[in-house]
Amino acid sequence: MVLATTPPTPGYEVKFQRVGVAGGADLQIRSLLDRQQFFDPEGLALAEGISSATWPLFGLLWPSAQKLADLMQAWELDGKRILEMGCGLALASLVIHRRTGHVTASDCHPLTEGFLKANLKLNGMLPLPYATGHWGRHNLGLGRFDLIVASDVLYERSHPKQLAGFIQAHAADGAEVLIVDPNRGNRSAFHREMAGLGFTLTELALSDPLEDLSPYRGRMLHYQRHM
Repeated sequence: MVLATTPPTPGYEVKFQRVGVAGGADLQIRSLLDRQQFFDPEGLALAEGISSATWPLFGLLWPSAQKLADLMQAWELDGKRILEMGCGLALASLVIHRRTGHVTASDCHPLTEGFLKANLKLNGMLPLPYATGHWGRHNLGLGRFDLIVASDVLYERSHPKQLAGFIQAHAADGAEVLIVDPNRGNRSAFHREMAGLGFTLTELALSDPLEDLSPYRGRMLHYQRHM
């Protein structure tokens, strides 16, 4: 549900939405108004390989991100070090953080952290760790994690190899990886990359509607690497 739009922020416009979470309280989310937004006067996004066409993607509400947030409401956290990669609006991180999970949100977009801070404030939450996570580059200091989660991250042909390399660099021994994918065509290539790294796959079809009853079709990809 869209609650209100704001006057123009310098360079782009935003809106506020209430997002339902299965089994949990709603989240209040500040997002970009639409896919037409673009603001990169200093070329910071371009330096990260983000074109004008892909610039707004981080700040939009995506169905797979909502589905991942639903899953995280009930997922066993059990003291795990958790990373959300390509977090965008970081719905899953907000849910994990609200459950007192040890989560770090990561993305390569220069505005992601600012939107995360705004949404933490909107929901009355304390700060949570954020780190730059670029799939195609080294991310010194990011560390290793027991559970790595993401949503809708296989939308380009280059992503399976890049994402698998990023996971290899930041997955702890015995790590599990959970990805919600809206039936993108690059899934099979990613399976092969992950198998080459020693991960076994459990795949589950997702067909339950979102909390607002919007239809959803996709897959939960659950990878486990045994020590």
